[in-house]
Amino acid sequence: LASIYALTKYAQERAVLIFGDAYGVDAVALRLFNVFGAGQALSNPYTGVLANFASRLANGQRPMIFEDGEQKRDFVHVRDVARAFRLALEQRQARGHVINIGSGRAYAISEVARMLADAMGVPEQLPDILGKARAGDIRNCFADISKARELLGFEPQHRLEDSLDEFVAWVRNTVAIDRGADMKRELEERGLVS
Repeated sequence: LASIYALTKYAQERAVLIFGDAYGVDAVALRLFNVFGAGQALSNPYTGVLANFASRLANGQRPMIFEDGEQKRDFVHVRDVARAFRLALEQRQARGHVINIGSGRAYAISEVARMLADAMGVPEQLPDILGKARAGDIRNCFADISKARELLGFEPQHRLEDSLDEFVAWVRNTVAIDRGADMKRELEERGLVS
C-alpha cells in the first residue's frame, strides 16, 4: 500500500471482522466506492471528487483534475449505500465478508467533470487537466459488485448520470467554499504531486 488513506481503510475492515469473529458478533465490512449525493461537505476538497468539482463550478472555477482525466472511478449514490447497509444487517450470509458497494460502472473523471458542468448549466467550464499524479492514487478504481449481488441481493438503483439534477439542485441551495487551490498547494508543498 502506498496510501495512508488506503491503509487506514484496510485496518478498519480487518478490525471489524476480527472483533466479530473473536466475540461472536455478526460483522460485515462494506467497502464503499465514491459516494455522492445531497449533504456532502462542499467546502472540504478532500471529501470527494464530485463534491470538489461542484464546489469549484459553483464558484466559477474549472474542475481541477490530476493526471490526464482518463482515470476511472465508480460513483455510488448515498441512497444505494444506505440500502446496502440495511441489507448487510438483514442478510446473515454476509457476516464475515468484505463486500464492495459501488455502481459497478467505471466513469472517466474528465467525463464526470463535463457531465456535472453541463448539469450545473456551465458547460464552458471545461476541466483543468493538471497532468500531475497525486501520491498514492491508483489509475482506475471501480467496484466488482458481484459479491454484493450474491450475498446481499444488492442492485444499484441510482446511476450517476440520472442523479446529477437532484445533486445540482441541492448544490444551488448550499454554501460551497472552493478550497481546491489550497489543496493543490498543500499537496505540492508536501511533495505529494508529481
